[in-house]
Amino acid sequence: MTAGAASAAAIRAVVLTFSDSRTDADDTSGKLLVSLLEGAGHVVVAKRIVREDEATVRQAFDEALASEVDVIVSTGGTGIAPRDIAIDVLERRFDKKLDGFGEAFRRLSWDEVGARSLLSRATAGTVGTTLVAAFPGSEKAVRLGVRDVLLPVLGHAVALLRGHTSHGLEKSDRASLKK
Repeated sequence: MTAGAASAAAIRAVVLTFSDSRTDADDTSGKLLVSLLEGAGHVVVAKRIVREDEATVRQAFDEALASEVDVIVSTGGTGIAPRDIAIDVLERRFDKKLDGFGEAFRRLSWDEVGARSLLSRATAGTVGTTLVAAFPGSEKAVRLGVRDVLLPVLGHAVALLRGHTSHGLEKSDRASLKK
């Protein structure tokens, strides 16, 4: 498990691949997401390929949220092409958007692909107690984003969302928790 994990309970994840063309046979980025998360000690409870139309994306996202996982991680649908609508659907559902996530991803991507990194709409946010992270559809982007952006903060983010930390509480509130 990543550094800063709040408890012994495993971090549970759903992986979504947003694509009109990928199949289970050629969804290499989705498979890589599963491998990276499981390799870090997390449990992937479901993986699904989702066509990029608004109703289908919304339904898949709602089903993932209903599975009561700690994190939903997606690949694909982050570009600026007309069919890249997944991010728009996800962000409308965010309770809190984590602006630094996309900024950090684009900064690191700049070193690999230069100015093209500015065309990525990689994003993250929270819906209730679930963290949502969305990466571009390439394997290179998934590897970079998961390794260098998501995994270093995943345990701490889940701890905060689970309420298993005193982070942000007033000193008097922390004292009452110790009683």
